[in-house]
Amino acid sequence: MTRKRVLSGIQPTADSFHLGNYLGAVQQWVALQEDHDVFFFIADLHALTIETDPALLRKRSLVSAAQLIASGVDPEKSTVFLQSHVAAHNQLGWIMECMAGFGEASRMTQFKDKSQKSGTDRTAVGLFTYPMLQAADILLYQADRVPVGEDQRQHIELTRDLAGRFNSRYGKTFQVPEPHILKSGAKINDLQDPTAKMSKSAESMQGVIEILDSPESNAKKIKSSMTDAGREVRFDQAEKPGVSNLMTIHSALSGSTIAEIEKAFEGKGYGDFKGAVAEIVVEYLRPIRAKALELLEDEAFLIQTLRNGADKARVVAEKTLSDTYKNLGLVER
Repeated sequence: MTRKRVLSGIQPTADSFHLGNYLGAVQQWVALQEDHDVFFFIADLHALTIETDPALLRKRSLVSAAQLIASGVDPEKSTVFLQSHVAAHNQLGWIMECMAGFGEASRMTQFKDKSQKSGTDRTAVGLFTYPMLQAADILLYQADRVPVGEDQRQHIELTRDLAGRFNSRYGKTFQVPEPHILKSGAKINDLQDPTAKMSKSAESMQGVIEILDSPESNAKKIKSSMTDAGREVRFDQAEKPGVSNLMTIHSALSGSTIAEIEKAFEGKGYGDFKGAVAEIVVEYLRPIRAKALELLEDEAFLIQTLRNGADKARVVAEKTLSDTYKNLGLVER
């Protein structure tokens, strides 16, 4: 039986993945590589939609790759590469821009939200065309499934529409992908604002558990996390959002059920509980952090691993691009 092909990417826009990234996406990518043909890429071209410091972009691209591998994404099982290393992304991106309608692109929720915040004069054209490049990312590899969070469903629907439109006009060229909506799993919120999702764009990083942060720093963040009224360790997101968030983190990393955690801390206060959560988080992240830092010490190896992945990706991408050009009537090279 042929394994289904899966493709997904992550932007290198932070100095470290946070716990929400890890549990919400990366951990599930690791599981998918066991029974799927997987392509995972660092979306460094997508990161250019905002003003970029070149040295920082390079550093974050390598840091992202190191963390993926350290988290269990195996380059022997998965094709791991940098988006910019495969020129076909840009080439098919232009075709997708020519297939998409202006109104269609204008309705993309993320573009509307971000452009309203920064104003049209400060919004890059690339942010507007971003979904078309994202469609190209997916269609290049004839992906059957695309692991995404619910907030990306609209972009996958656009990709499906563009693939179907191209196929109907020019002949069957692209696999029309299905969204593989990631399991909601553990929803990890900010430690200082437990009603808001943990995010790399948070105003303060004091509420964000970063994989590459020092164990001491992450322990301190947990121990100084927002405390609810009372002292009972009980799961109640409405009345005790802070404690409930810590219980969710404990459960996700320890494997204990919420009921087991409540029982274990019956009669104990928040101090004991926070100390236990801090220890669980620190020990869970310790080997991932150590492996990522080790990989970053050997930059040549890391870059070669990404180049090897790009070589494998290019074989698939260039076949798709060649078929696309031929079906469009572009004269073969």
